[in-house]
This record gives sequence, structure tokens and C-alpha cells, in this order.
Amino acid sequence: MNYLNINKQAWNNRTKIHMKSKFYDVESFKKGKSSLNKIELNQVGNVKDKSLLHLQCHFGQDTLSWARLGAKVTGVDLSSEAIKEANLLKESLGLEATFIESDVCAFGKDNKQQFDIVFTSYGVLSWLENLDDWAKTIANSLKAKAEFHMVEFHTFSDILSGYSYFPNNKPDIEEEGTYTENCDGSMSTIATWSHSISEVITALINAGLTIETFCEYAYSPYNCFENLEFVPNLGYQMLYEGQQVPLLYSIKARKLS
Repeated sequence: MNYLNINKQAWNNRTKIHMKSKFYDVESFKKGKSSLNKIELNQVGNVKDKSLLHLQCHFGQDTLSWARLGAKVTGVDLSSEAIKEANLLKESLGLEATFIESDVCAFGKDNKQQFDIVFTSYGVLSWLENLDDWAKTIANSLKAKAEFHMVEFHTFSDILSGYSYFPNNKPDIEEEGTYTENCDGSMSTIATWSHSISEVITALINAGLTIETFCEYAYSPYNCFENLEFVPNLGYQMLYEGQQVPLLYSIKARKLS
């Protein structure tokens, strides 16, 4: 079974729905609203005149938000539909950006350019079968002393939804719609993999990166899971038996040489 093709088709289908959603709110984005959240803005810091590679960039809103802050950006995504929309979006805004249609690991094998920052965020890891190749892509794409930044949904919420925490050799194959409010009920086949936090960190270390910070968060900026409640000025939280469930974690790592 070709899992890449399965997921590519699913994300092609999703992109068409996402472009019209309130969740992504493309019209407000075109008027100048940033799609970036405080967590990644605070962690990544000043990007002016820095080269930034955004892995699994979807249709480019975050990539172009970094461009608006002065970064020289490149976005990579598996979905041909997403890359098409990313290019249309950059052209409509008059922004400079390079968008590449590719699986992350395949991109890593062909890419010769190195960047000041590699960035990825929110719901990316479950689509990857092999984190060792993913981490090598990151390490090989960084200049010496350069930084990798990731913000990801915490695996704890997956456990409560019945998914495995520990890695499996075989993916979960499901029929699923999408997470935006305008999901029309259409379903796509998807293949996803479980990755423990220790697997993520170990893959980055084995690729030659030094972990500088690891943080966990009780609040998500997105209302994209069941049983979340909004807390003003903080975001969305999940409670289990009255206690907060960790919803996000972030990693900053550096390539020392």
C-alpha cells in the first residue's frame, strides 16, 4: 500500500475545504492577519533577513506570515493542491516565497540548500512513518549553529482518544473527514503513525542536533479536538477527572557544527 499517495490525496481533498473555512480565514489573512501564535513567535524570535525552511507547510499561511516578518522563506508540502494554493496566495499578496511539492523525507534526500531556521508545527508528526529520516532532513537543512523549532500537539490527547502512545510498525488506516468547521461530511482514507515524545527527541539527537528547550502547554490555540473548553486570554483546555491534559509541546534544537 502506498501510504504517501493515500495521504497526498487526503490532503488534496482537505485543502479545497480548508481554503473556504473560517478556521483558516483566508480573507482576514489577505488583509494582514498573521496565522502564527504566541508560542512559536516567542520561541523563534526575530526572523528578519534569515532564511527559513517550513516543513509540512500546508497552503502556506504560516510560511507567508514568517515572510511578512522579514524571513526568506521556503515551504515544503506533500499536497499538490496545497502547493498550488500557496503559490496563488503568495502572488495575490506580492510576497517572496518558494514552495516545493514533496514528501519531507524525499525533499531531504535531494535538498542542497541550508537555512538559518527550520520550522514545523501543529499536527505534523503523525503523517510521518520514519522519524529518523525526518530528523536527518532537518539536520542536513540547517547551517552550522542554526536552529530547529517545532510546536506539536501533545500525544497525551491521542491516548485519551484511543490511539497508541508507543510507535507501531503499521499505521492506523482510517476513513476521516477534516477538522475545520465546514467539513462537508466527505471522507478520505488516511494513514497515520504514533510517535512517542522520546522517539522524537532521540531522532533529533541521533541526527546530530542538541536539544536546547522542551516545553509543554495546557492550552491549545485551536479548537480542533473534542471536549475542549475555551479559557479567555489562554486558549482551549481539556480536563480529565478535573485535571488539565497537556495539549501542546515545543522543541528548540540547534546544529552545533
